[in-house]
Amino acid sequence: MTSAALTPTGRLARQTGWRADFALGVIIALLSLGMHVLRGLPSLAASSGDNDSLLRLVEVRDLIAGQGWFDLHQYRMGLPDEFSMHWSRLVDAPLAAMVWVASALTGSAASGETVALIAWPLLLFAVALTLMIRLARAIGDEWALVPAIVIGGTTLHFIGAFQPGKIDHHNVQLVLTLAAATALSVGRGFAPGLVAGAACALMLAIGMETLPYVAVAGLVASVAFLFGTREDADKACGFGLAIAAAGTAAFLGTVPASAWLVAQCDAYSIPQFSIALVAGCGLAVASGVPLLRENFSRRLACLAALAAVVAAAAILLFPECLQDPYADLDPRIQQYFLSNVTEAQPVWSFVLNAWPMAVNYYVTPLLGLVVLGWRILTKRPSGPVLTVTAFLAAAIAVSLWQVRGSVFALPFGAVSLAAWVGDIRQRATLMPTTTGSLSMILAWLVSFNFAWGLAADTLSRALGGQGSPTLADTGGTCDRAADYAALADQPGTLVLAVSNLGAPILAHTHHRVLAAPYHRNTSGILLALDAFMGTADEAHRIVRERYVGLVAVCRGNAETHALAEWAPAGFLAAVVGGNVPAWLEKLPVSEGQALDIYRVRPGP
Repeated sequence: MTSAALTPTGRLARQTGWRADFALGVIIALLSLGMHVLRGLPSLAASSGDNDSLLRLVEVRDLIAGQGWFDLHQYRMGLPDEFSMHWSRLVDAPLAAMVWVASALTGSAASGETVALIAWPLLLFAVALTLMIRLARAIGDEWALVPAIVIGGTTLHFIGAFQPGKIDHHNVQLVLTLAAATALSVGRGFAPGLVAGAACALMLAIGMETLPYVAVAGLVASVAFLFGTREDADKACGFGLAIAAAGTAAFLGTVPASAWLVAQCDAYSIPQFSIALVAGCGLAVASGVPLLRENFSRRLACLAALAAVVAAAAILLFPECLQDPYADLDPRIQQYFLSNVTEAQPVWSFVLNAWPMAVNYYVTPLLGLVVLGWRILTKRPSGPVLTVTAFLAAAIAVSLWQVRGSVFALPFGAVSLAAWVGDIRQRATLMPTTTGSLSMILAWLVSFNFAWGLAADTLSRALGGQGSPTLADTGGTCDRAADYAALADQPGTLVLAVSNLGAPILAHTHHRVLAAPYHRNTSGILLALDAFMGTADEAHRIVRERYVGLVAVCRGNAETHALAEWAPAGFLAAVVGGNVPAWLEKLPVSEGQALDIYRVRPGP
């Protein structure tokens, strides 16, 4: 008699634990790295607009050079001492440690940075895939193992969040989100709750983008406590204690005492810490005290009271954090700056302007949600199925509002599709038919997001569209480190450039910049907009008042095109058109460098 447990896949899956799954994750991560190496590690040579990773590298360098742990000022950006970055040192610290150790071993700071730029995303890739394997097996049993490895591995490879050089915080946040979902799905009792709660606290401390997933994790733990067993109550207790304790540790460890009472809605501060502390302690008490968790009515009353307290605290104490996070920004920044931030665009923007990218981002997550919905309707839904469904639905909702949510939706969608392919593999193996084999092949094909993206891109090009950009298209967009060699040779000064060039200039040169694409850099962005969109005389005045020494123009950059189009009579449009004012002197650059450099001539 044939059974799933007697198949080779079944025996392998039952023998694998966390260590074996992690070994599989490492192997696939190394294969992914090998593919990048065969292509010459293009993501290290060209950033492809990944400003966050470049600025993260700048922060790591500053930390190693002695900038204070609590000092998040970006001293080479914007006006002097104008603002602090809203990012967390919790990501800077491990990267700085990697760079420091590798530099000591190799004897070269540049080599140390290269090691960290490769090793950090590689490690995160392996951990992410390990967690996806665990989730897929929790939903689809041992038959989901091979699909999880293949579908999950290709998904992580092609979303680009783990390619060499990716050291921004999004991949860390994804790993922590997967860790929270896995602990809530796979583990039983108090300890997994601790893991999930700690992961959620770190997610909050690193960035507010993951707030929806922290809320989902809390909801999952609470609902399981309400309807579940004693083990579910213990898990909820561990979750509450961990998010309160780890949230407190993160607050004390990353927020200076002088800012403990300062509310910052875009970064981890007193509002987020207070809510996490109250909610965590309340859930821990409700689920940990036998008298309170004794029956359904008491559990429901406790959770309702806790929800009311948390809602009241958020509304009454921190109402400013409940509004649109960009509501107070200058209208010009909202119009001319945010409209150029790709990751902040909604789904309809991509459907109208770049539909192949929309296909790549949204089809497999939506298909995964349909598969999970069908599983819930046709089978007795398990805890892991409901948990993954909740996280995937939240990620899709976020991605419809801002495309950055697709970084989370695609992996959770891959988990769902891996379990689905596993189910079809099981039926096709145990009851082989031609129809079953064809169904399995079709299921495999539709589960790869890169296949959908490739098909859409091919169709777009066939219809006369441009298709999705590739690394080969970045030659004139100033994404390569080599484009900044001539600029780096100039004496240190303040550089006027569009915001998209701010982070590359900071990373590849020793200069300062007025603008970079970060919403706290309000004055710098507005000055750059006024200079580039105003007349040459207005730009000259700003240059003189702010002691700008160099003007850098990248003709192939999308922001350059946009500003020149919006202000055809402006200074930037004139320079791009060859009408350079007399107060600028164009400097020679090496052949192949896409960045034009102009020195401000001395004089009034």
